[in-house]
Amino acid sequence: MSGLARTQRVSLLSLSDAEPASGDSLSATQQYCERVEVIRNPRAGGLAAKRGLQLASIASNRSYERLMHEHADVQRALDSWLSREHFDVVQFEFPYMSGYRVRGYGSSRPLLCLDEHNIEYDMLRRVARSEAGLLRRAYCALGWRKLRAEERRSWRRMDGCVVTSPRDIALLARDAPNAARTIVPNGVDVDYFKRAPGAASDPATLLFFGAMDYFPNTDAALYFVREVLPIIAAARPDVRLRIVGRKPPASVLALAGAQVEVTGLVDDVRAEITRASLVIAPLRLGGGTRLKILEAMSMGAAVVSTSLGAEGLELGHEREILVGDTPQAFAAATLRLLGAPELRDALGARARARVACDYSWADAVGRLAEFHARLLGRRAAR
Repeated sequence: MSGLARTQRVSLLSLSDAEPASGDSLSATQQYCERVEVIRNPRAGGLAAKRGLQLASIASNRSYERLMHEHADVQRALDSWLSREHFDVVQFEFPYMSGYRVRGYGSSRPLLCLDEHNIEYDMLRRVARSEAGLLRRAYCALGWRKLRAEERRSWRRMDGCVVTSPRDIALLARDAPNAARTIVPNGVDVDYFKRAPGAASDPATLLFFGAMDYFPNTDAALYFVREVLPIIAAARPDVRLRIVGRKPPASVLALAGAQVEVTGLVDDVRAEITRASLVIAPLRLGGGTRLKILEAMSMGAAVVSTSLGAEGLELGHEREILVGDTPQAFAAATLRLLGAPELRDALGARARARVACDYSWADAVGRLAEFHARLLGRRAAR
């Protein structure tokens, strides 16, 4: 949004889990948006409220995600905005926000664009396949099919769809071959995520960071500590892991011990990346592409990942990243980098160069603006 706002007028209507006036996010967004309205989501309660909505979704033809994000106040606000002002484009972030009605007809209607951060049904389908528990697996199996039907309807309704990776655009093209679509890779602010000259790292510290209330990150942390870290510790007893990110669940908090520190949210993740000898991304679930890898690489950090963690990013094993898909392979790659500071530096330097060239926010903004312009030009030519 801040990139688009340099050349275009941008406004934001948001459904938020937090109180609208909390923190600095509202005032920060108002610095580059002409207009900001944040609506508190009354369904974003505690675990009991979540479980109740999940139960309701089982008896509904709508997914839990759609039920969670549909709110009459958002529709009323959207109707009000569109009745008073003309917008060229209405862009929906995430498919479960795309069910809101947009009034207007023909050339007077704004173009509708959907930004698919992930193909959501595909991500939930992967979770369903990986779940060991019968009830959760059955719930996810039901849920991903509802999500797929909703996403397909959204793709047909939209004037254009944006995805982050070649794999995701292939899924979209298969399910909605007539949908206008493009790839806008996830990006990073390469000027912000930049290592300070001479900054030193702790040679025995590993870092895993991300939103810990996001299930693929929870799964990755549990997998690494339970299956990979013991192999590493047998060869390097001095190694320590820092797990950094908001709202770690009880299962992640329970990992804390002599070799593992769980910090929760930190003020500046750049300091954590600088401190670590290397960054790990032991992801087994997820979709789209991983911002954590791009942010670490922009800082010149060496990264060890699974193939799925690096999925969608055009990175070469042994060139910008090391990849390991079994506990043994992941541990071996980590130990190799821990013992070879020259290799860490070379890997990090090549990673930084790749991110600066192909995964900057400036490049992403340009691609998105060009896609919007192409959609507008196509409609004008009709």
